[in-house]
Amino acid sequence: MPARVVKQERGARTRAALVRAAAEEFAECGYAGASVARIANRAGVTLGTMYHHFQRKGELAREIVRCQPDLVVPPIASQGLQHVIDITLTWAYQLLDNPILLAGARLVMDQDQFITPEENSHRQWTDVVVHSLRAAQRKRELRRGVNVEAMARLVVNFCTGAQMHASMESGRKDLPERIVEMWCCLLPALAVPSVVKRLEFGEDRGRDT
Repeated sequence: MPARVVKQERGARTRAALVRAAAEEFAECGYAGASVARIANRAGVTLGTMYHHFQRKGELAREIVRCQPDLVVPPIASQGLQHVIDITLTWAYQLLDNPILLAGARLVMDQDQFITPEENSHRQWTDVVVHSLRAAQRKRELRRGVNVEAMARLVVNFCTGAQMHASMESGRKDLPERIVEMWCCLLPALAVPSVVKRLEFGEDRGRDT
């Protein structure tokens, strides 16, 4: 294997280790309380190595916020409305123990600098939901007249609020149940009855077993 490729792979592993270490630090301490020295120590690298990849902790924070949707991949392949449900369930289950998702949730709530026109995790998630709702619309799963963009924003807003309240009230332990409750309320107005009957909400839709 060429030395250049080996170096690139090593750099990618170091970068991933720094992102995870920073996520653990942000999730535990918040943005203001996070220490770049502790992040480097968690990642097992020197400060110089860390600054080679990320010049300041704000860059690490933005990388964590930016990559959130890429981490949420449902364990069971699906399409249309079932896929929207599976994404939200997978997100809810992963938030129980995934440090990068946990850090993203805390960073967005702690720092308004991570919600800008250029960097907006809520818009990222809304785009994800819109994409799957459009697929559901093409499959004739949605009721006639449903405003897809408004519904996507509603789903993201509800998930954000559910995460906040679950964090305060149960340490997020009941977040998956809150997401199922959300869908039970939304689906009668969103989907045609025959589709609602065949949708699945089991733990296996959101958690690898």
